[in-house]
Amino acid sequence: MKDGFIKIACAVPQLKVADCNYNTENILDLITEAYSKGVKVVCFPELCITGYTCSDLFLQSVLLESAKNSIQKIAENTSELEIISIVGFPFVYSGKIYNCAAIIFKGEILGIVPKSNIPNYSEFYEARHFSKGIISDNFICIDGKKVRFGINQYFSCKEIPEFSFGVEICEDLWVSDTPSVKLAQCGASIIFNLSASDEIIGKADYRRTIIKAKSGSTISVYAYADAGIGESTTDMVFAGHCIIAENGSVLSESDLFRSGLTIADVDVNKINSERRKCTTWNYSNDDFYCTEFSLKVEETKLCRDFPQLPFVPSFKTDLDRRCKEILTIQAVGLMSRLRHIGCKNVVLGLSGGLDSTLALIVAVRAFDMLNLNRSGIHTITMPCFGTTDRTYNNACELAKAYGTSLEEINIKQSVSLHFSDINHNAEIHDITYENSQARERTQVLMDKANQLCGIVIGTGDLSELALGWATYNGDHMSMYAVNASIPKTLVRWLVNFEAEVSSKELKSVLLDVLDTPVSPELLPPETDGTIAQKTEDLVGPYELHDFFLFYMLRYGFSPAKIFRIACLSFKEKYSEKIIMKWEKKFYWRFFSQQFKRSCLPDGPKVGTVTLSPRGDFRMPSDASAAIWLEQLEKIEKSIIS
Repeated sequence: MKDGFIKIACAVPQLKVADCNYNTENILDLITEAYSKGVKVVCFPELCITGYTCSDLFLQSVLLESAKNSIQKIAENTSELEIISIVGFPFVYSGKIYNCAAIIFKGEILGIVPKSNIPNYSEFYEARHFSKGIISDNFICIDGKKVRFGINQYFSCKEIPEFSFGVEICEDLWVSDTPSVKLAQCGASIIFNLSASDEIIGKADYRRTIIKAKSGSTISVYAYADAGIGESTTDMVFAGHCIIAENGSVLSESDLFRSGLTIADVDVNKINSERRKCTTWNYSNDDFYCTEFSLKVEETKLCRDFPQLPFVPSFKTDLDRRCKEILTIQAVGLMSRLRHIGCKNVVLGLSGGLDSTLALIVAVRAFDMLNLNRSGIHTITMPCFGTTDRTYNNACELAKAYGTSLEEINIKQSVSLHFSDINHNAEIHDITYENSQARERTQVLMDKANQLCGIVIGTGDLSELALGWATYNGDHMSMYAVNASIPKTLVRWLVNFEAEVSSKELKSVLLDVLDTPVSPELLPPETDGTIAQKTEDLVGPYELHDFFLFYMLRYGFSPAKIFRIACLSFKEKYSEKIIMKWEKKFYWRFFSQQFKRSCLPDGPKVGTVTLSPRGDFRMPSDASAAIWLEQLEKIEKSIIS
């Protein structure tokens, strides 16, 4: 439960139709198993105490009484377990039968929620037995204890207010005006659905789609527990298709036609962060009652997967589709800008590195969209003190392969003259030595753009902007920055995608660019001619920084929470001390370098995480990182000790 992680489960028990005792024992077994695995809430299918397919047996008082007794038995037998169980059963209230969910915790029934929408079409004829759920402010008496009954209720943890949940039942999901909308607006971060959805061709895909969509539209976790094998097959077959989705993404899903538990570590802090960010989200708890419960706050043993590269899809087909889409967005952005200003020439500093290669790829695509001759793409290579033969040759080969104009302007002499002008010793390889080269390159590009009536295409990426790894008024500046919202870890895959669809000669060059260490090449090479200045040796691994950036900006995670999940994701690659070192460096650089982001050139937004000062991220340039670093320093002390 620490950091907002709650382990929940959907459970499909073995059952026999109308055998409440048998079903109750199997339900209790699954509750015990879930508890042993650290689950805090377990949800069972619709009418699982009796079986959904009892038909007219629901009208038999003996079945109804047995079901009620079973709920009490479950409460009694789980009184020592700190786990909430949500169990489906038929219940009689004011002379009518309702299809209900009982919420059970530590020997108590917290509430009984009836089904709101009663289907009576196709293979469903529930209206024959059940009444529509009601809004009520009444309590009922079960075993001498008062229990709230009605659809207008939700449940909240006293110790963790963000951990609150609501309940709806099967058909409630499939209608246009679902109870989950109001439950979410009341503050329920998790919606549990007890269901008995029969299996027909194509329904599993549709079910998955609608659950993902519902969790997305309500900005919630949606946990769907489906009836399975054991239900009557007189007219239908049930597959026990359980799904747990979080804000539009499936976290965990069961195989069809299997019983047992489907478990996920859901993040209620993340849900509430998303709701805070969405200013159109409205909270309203009119006529809804909240029942509170107390849980011991403890650290959840996480089984959840946090990909090392959150900006990069895990599956090849998804990755290819994403790369194609991103390159198209970048190219359309540049194309639209060129068409708007009537420009047929662009200037691009081509270093032979990853970022300028991606910018070239985008420029080529934009020119092709406009049916412009690629000779209007003026690539300029500007060798200086740190340029290696490898990057220089790759830059020349790229321009040749794409059919763009190429010009070489050696800036050693102009930079040396500048050193003389400002009285700087060229033997001192400090920040002045480095930035003088970066600014000279930008001046060349800007002036060439003036000569050609063109614009300068920026090459810097999102990761560099986050870290401030750019020379102010140097590579920091351009007329249109096509890579501004592309993180470094994604740049690699975009270039790799281009390599896969390119000719043999071009592919060879692109692959060598990918194999070249990331470097600004502002310091002289090693004696063997290889790159001396490797960016990741100085600022840290980009895969870590992109990980930190994603969870900080996308979900507003705290430094401590990011450290926790980073240690989990990179446990085979980096020690806790190394992760701590670079996370502290990330926060320090992120805050101290905001002034560079406050005056960024235009560039297309591609993903949900971007740093444009005109839209997605606004921060004072003199904001302090103290409280963020303080949180990490407390953890660091425990690591050292």
